[in-house]
Amino acid sequence: MTDVEEVEVVVAHHDCATLRVGDVFLKIDADQTRTDVEVEAMAMAPIPTPQVLWRKPPVLALSALPGRALGRLGEPSTASPAAWAAAGAAVRMLHDAPLPPRPGRSLDEIAAHLDGECEWLITSGVLPADLVTRNRQVAEAALRPWTPVFTHGDLQVSHVFVDGDEITGVIDWTEAAQGDALFDLATLTLGHQEHLGDVLAGYGSDVDLEVIRGWWSLRCLRAARWLIEHGFDPSSPGCEFDVLRGALTGVNAPLARGQIGR
Repeated sequence: MTDVEEVEVVVAHHDCATLRVGDVFLKIDADQTRTDVEVEAMAMAPIPTPQVLWRKPPVLALSALPGRALGRLGEPSTASPAAWAAAGAAVRMLHDAPLPPRPGRSLDEIAAHLDGECEWLITSGVLPADLVTRNRQVAEAALRPWTPVFTHGDLQVSHVFVDGDEITGVIDWTEAAQGDALFDLATLTLGHQEHLGDVLAGYGSDVDLEVIRGWWSLRCLRAARWLIEHGFDPSSPGCEFDVLRGALTGVNAPLARGQIGR
């Protein structure tokens, strides 16, 4: 047994689990619809993704990506401004690609889900009512018509891998669909607003910063209950609840270096 690789639990919750064995990631998901979306999206994406090694439901085996994550929510990123700009350029390539077949959620669906989560946050006492209400007002800026693009759908900073200043790949494509380009940009910079200017410099297009702020608030409000019910802590320093508080204090205002916006 001396040649058996150590098994590392990367993430595990009620929906799925990801294990690492050497240079192979094993994703175990009882809902194969999510795996279907991930495999199809990686095949279509014009940016680097993990290689599919084999698939035997409920397990999907993927190759490990070189380098390290661009950052982690709740921790300062040590990646260079050039690496963040490279991430922005990769996102732009994705958004310019042909649309995937999955339509994504409609505006009405997103708004209804948001209102339901806000009600739960208030009635359960998880967050003060005024904090929820104010962030719901900020989130309204994101609830407007958009031209759909190929979105990753869960472009957390930890899902983008870099080696030096180069993007080596993007992982976790189960939410890929047609959607709002600014949602991906907001997700990538959530909790790392100081790097928004670098990302937009690489993205190379004007964006509405109020919409970005709206998506920051909206994502945190919608995610809180799921995170709590699946064993994560959105109240950890620098995480979702701090982002919501920052919407009231101005902490979430993007900083200026390389910023492109109107």
